[in-house]
Amino acid sequence: MWNKEKNSKIHRYDTLISSQTEIKGEIHFSGGLHIDGKVCGCVVAEPDAKAVVRISDQALIEGDIRAPHVIINGRVDGDVFCSEHVELAANAIVNGTVHYKLIEMLLGAQVNGNLVQHASSVAVEEDLVGSCVKTAVHSVSNG
Repeated sequence: MWNKEKNSKIHRYDTLISSQTEIKGEIHFSGGLHIDGKVCGCVVAEPDAKAVVRISDQALIEGDIRAPHVIINGRVDGDVFCSEHVELAANAIVNGTVHYKLIEMLLGAQVNGNLVQHASSVAVEEDLVGSCVKTAVHSVSNG
């Protein structure tokens, strides 16, 4: 009734990575990608202005994300390069820098790093094309 068109965010997800799945290596995708599982490597959208990746509250990404549209409600240990719109939901935890054109951040979302706003998507798209370097978090145990 009130602003129905503005609030309707309908995305089509072509690919699902379930919560029982762990992937080691880079993922290249187009269209929509929904991740419930663990990815040790970068998540990279093919040059497609409509590509969207959604990281659920169960998901863990250990690597960079490069996509035009990104929705995060889980944990990302790496940088996020988003040429259009990034949404950080209430359970989002990003341990890295978020590069974006437009950002939406809900109460409870955490960014343990920097937020870098780009006035145009061209600057972020140049970063999208860049090489994906895996961000590794190492634990050292004495024993």
